[in-house]
Amino acid sequence: MKVEIWSDVVCPFCYIGKRRFEEALARFGGKEEVEIEWKSFQLNPQTVSNPNISSHQNLANHKGISVEQATDMANQVTEMASNVGLSFDFDKAVVANTFNAHRLLHFSKAHGKQNELKERLLKAYFEKGENIDDKASLITIAEEVGLDKQAVQDFLNSDELAMEVKADIHEAQSLSIHGVPFFVFNRKYGISGAQPVEAFLQTLEKAMQHSPA
Repeated sequence: MKVEIWSDVVCPFCYIGKRRFEEALARFGGKEEVEIEWKSFQLNPQTVSNPNISSHQNLANHKGISVEQATDMANQVTEMASNVGLSFDFDKAVVANTFNAHRLLHFSKAHGKQNELKERLLKAYFEKGENIDDKASLITIAEEVGLDKQAVQDFLNSDELAMEVKADIHEAQSLSIHGVPFFVFNRKYGISGAQPVEAFLQTLEKAMQHSPA
């Protein structure tokens, strides 16, 4: 069974949904037969990376709300994240465009490290306050999950796999995916959002049941 997950690395519900999906997968009898592929999606492609603006201010600007309202929203999401064992710290989060992180995720897929890199990028943004559009940071993160430093450096200095990122985003539009996370099971069943663990488990079971032999 193949599960494709459209997701952005600055999307809080993507990280929460990842944890809920992982719990469902751990409880699923056929987990060894499940292949996961992370697909690119940008919540805000126009974001300009800027370590000098707070994530609260950035959200306020983007949504046209006050910083206080943005902070309240962040606090609510942080509480939700704590229920799945995540420790969000929006005060440390660095405002960053995610395009290069998505390119690196495509690079890591070819080297069998996509799952590990996806987790590490989410942790970098939501928990560690690392700049996920900074090349030096991305190289360090990639090295941590076992990718070759020089190969990553050469890759990031190119525009390789940019078209693959754009293709994922275009494909999401063609599938009428307008928000993330979005989970597609065997191109037959879809789950939108950070749904409860049971919803993921039921869909895994249904998709496996109807998988071609």
